[in-house]
Amino acid sequence: MDLVLEAADRHLLTPYVYPAGWPEGEPCRQLLSLFVITNLGALALYLLFGTFSYYFIFDHELKKHPQFLENQVSREIAYALRSLPWISVPTVALFFAEVRGYSKLYDNIEDSPYGWSGVFLSMLSFLFFTDMGIYWIHRGLHHKLFYKRFHKPHHLWKIATPFASHAFHPVDGFMQSLPYHIYPFLFPLHKVTYLGLYIFVNVWTISIHDGDYRVPRLLRHVINGSAHHTDHHLYFDYNYGQYFTLWDKIGGSYKSPTSFEGKGPHDYLRKLREK
Repeated sequence: MDLVLEAADRHLLTPYVYPAGWPEGEPCRQLLSLFVITNLGALALYLLFGTFSYYFIFDHELKKHPQFLENQVSREIAYALRSLPWISVPTVALFFAEVRGYSKLYDNIEDSPYGWSGVFLSMLSFLFFTDMGIYWIHRGLHHKLFYKRFHKPHHLWKIATPFASHAFHPVDGFMQSLPYHIYPFLFPLHKVTYLGLYIFVNVWTISIHDGDYRVPRLLRHVINGSAHHTDHHLYFDYNYGQYFTLWDKIGGSYKSPTSFEGKGPHDYLRKLREK
C-alpha cells in the first residue's frame, strides 16, 4: 500500500491537499491518507466491477426466482456502502503497519533470493494460504455463537447478485479479508504483486456472486465458482471455500453444485415456466 500512498502524495496530496508543513511521513497524515485511499479504492472496485458483472455477466432471469427479494439490488448496494467504511478501519491499521515497514513486502525482484520464480511461487502460496484461512474463518462464522450476529446478514441474499459480494456485516467482512492482510506479515511478497492480488481477490469475490455457473468441465470440482457459492447461500452448510474446493473436501463440507446436476436456480425457473 505504500506504493499507492507514495503516488497519491506525489501527484495529489502534497501539491494540492495538505499544508506544506505537514510531512509525508508523519503518522497521522499517513493514517488519514490511507483511510481515504482505502475507502475510495474499495468503492471503485466494488462499483466498477460489480456494475460490469451485473450488466454483462449476471443472468437477469434469476431475478424472477421466488427467493430473489424485492428491491434486492438496491438493498445489497446500500448494505455494502454502509459496511465498507467500517471494514476499512482495521484494514487501514494493517496497511499502516505495512507502510511503516513491519511487513515482509519488498520493492524489487532482486530483493528476493528466488527472483521471478519466487514471485510466481508467492502468488500460488498466497492463494492457497488465503483459501485455507478464509475456509476456517467462514466456517467459524457459521457457528451459532457468531452466525446470527455477524454472518446472517450476508445470507439474506439467497439468489445473490454481484452487488451482494461486499454486502457483509463489517466484522464479517473484515474477518474474511484478514488472511489477505496477514500473509505479507508472514511471508515475503513483492509489493506490485500484492496490489495485483488485492485487486484479484476483490474481483473474485464479485465473480462468485455473479450467477454465471460456467466452469471448464475438468475444473468443476476443483474451482470454487459461482455455482458452488450459490449453493452455499441456498443450503448454508456447504462450500465455505473461496477459490478451491480442497478445504471443503478435507473438512467434509463439499457439495457438488446443484446447477451441475440439473437442480439449480435456472432449472427451478425452467420448471416454473413449464407449469
